[in-house]
Amino acid sequence: MTAPPPRERPGRPRPERAAPAGPRRRLALTLLLVVGCAALAAAEGDSIVVENWSKMTVGARGVPPGWQAQKWGSPRYEFAIVRDGSGKVIELKSEGDSSTISKEIKIDVKQYPILEWRWKVSVLPPRGDARRAETDDEAAQLYVSFPRFPTAVRTRVIGYIWDTGAPSGAVFPSAKVGAVTFVVVRSGPGDLGKWITESRNVYEDYKRIYREEPGETVGGVSLSINSQNTGARAESLFGEILFRKP
Repeated sequence: MTAPPPRERPGRPRPERAAPAGPRRRLALTLLLVVGCAALAAAEGDSIVVENWSKMTVGARGVPPGWQAQKWGSPRYEFAIVRDGSGKVIELKSEGDSSTISKEIKIDVKQYPILEWRWKVSVLPPRGDARRAETDDEAAQLYVSFPRFPTAVRTRVIGYIWDTGAPSGAVFPSAKVGAVTFVVVRSGPGDLGKWITESRNVYEDYKRIYREEPGETVGGVSLSINSQNTGARAESLFGEILFRKP
């Protein structure tokens, strides 16, 4: 799934799609709001923890402390801090809804290229398929934003998703938000109900997608769940999220 850069490059056709407008533009801007005033994250040894939920209160609902709400629509934020096994995690639920939270953090992916996170999906939206705008519903999405001025038209966002229909390993531009490229990390119901630790080399993903090295640091991370396009239900959980050295 490879999202082309904003400007067409020789030998690389650009998909024809309208620039985001209205709600779509607001979605892009909200995914990018995390880039505004983040301080460079302090490294602890060989890793930088984005979130591990350890300081959260079990039972707390809605947008967790340290995270920002989206700026469009009427999200329900059916989110809760729960204990699953020995640690705290965040549980995301959606029924005909779309909810996104974002956290500001600056990370140099040349030094900390590996993104690791734990997730578990309990319910997939049955007809979800990110390849089409009308079925663009996913139970679990983790976005990494690379701010480029002017942010509304040049910022790049890589979205790592667990999709229902798009095949694992697929890389393609979002049909709804021009700034976003999807990478399908996991697909279908085969691993439902299991905690899985994922590892992606964001630095290498960036180079494959945009055919150049990142000239900017990561500006933020977003978590999202949505099922509004298909009017279905979705449920997932996220554990620790971190960047580390190879």
